[in-house]
Amino acid sequence: MASSIRTAVHESLPYIDPEPTAAERAAAESLIAAELSSSSSSSPPASLLPPLRAPNFSPLVTLELERIAAGAPFAGGVDLSRYEALPDSDSSSSSSELQTSLRLAYAAGTYLASRRAHLRLLDAHGRNAWLLANWRAEADLRALERDLAAARRDVDRLALARRAAQDAAAAELCGLDYAWRRGVARALEAEVAAEDLRRQVRDRQRAAAAAAAAADDDDDGRAVTAS
Repeated sequence: MASSIRTAVHESLPYIDPEPTAAERAAAESLIAAELSSSSSSSPPASLLPPLRAPNFSPLVTLELERIAAGAPFAGGVDLSRYEALPDSDSSSSSSELQTSLRLAYAAGTYLASRRAHLRLLDAHGRNAWLLANWRAEADLRALERDLAAARRDVDRLALARRAAQDAAAAELCGLDYAWRRGVARALEAEVAAEDLRRQVRDRQRAAAAAAAAADDDDDGRAVTAS
């Protein structure tokens, strides 16, 4: 377990590290806010961005947008009368009117025949198709629920394994943290002791130099007196 902890990389240790205090959380949030403000200030302003490309709509789309902007009701759409059965034409009608009526009758007859075929198929197989679609949707739902339950079980197992690993390594990590802090404290104590020793050496060197200078002055005074 110790070797796996040494080789693994953990972004956080929620089961070992204590919760941050209010002051620590406020300090972290202030740093995040400062970073966000600096990053937003470094981004180019909107005035430096290139202008947007002018839209180019077709005339029909332009008319529709103008209608929507004006709030006018929708007029037009698909003419459903062409799919309706036409009344019998008068025998006094012209040939062009008869040809137009014949074309409309062909279109209406084709649409109505297709509609009747669709209605027959819907009446014969619509219920079974609807039940089959519901069965497939329920099967997909059950599969998704199984996948979701399996994912939740994996998350629970991973959380338990993570907590077990951190609990097993908590004593070792605490010991390493204590040893590191003690090593830093000893290093600081050694630096302080070395600096104190250097100060004592300098003081003794100054005292020795002062004593040598005083001895030289005494020797010069005796020599002057003897002469």
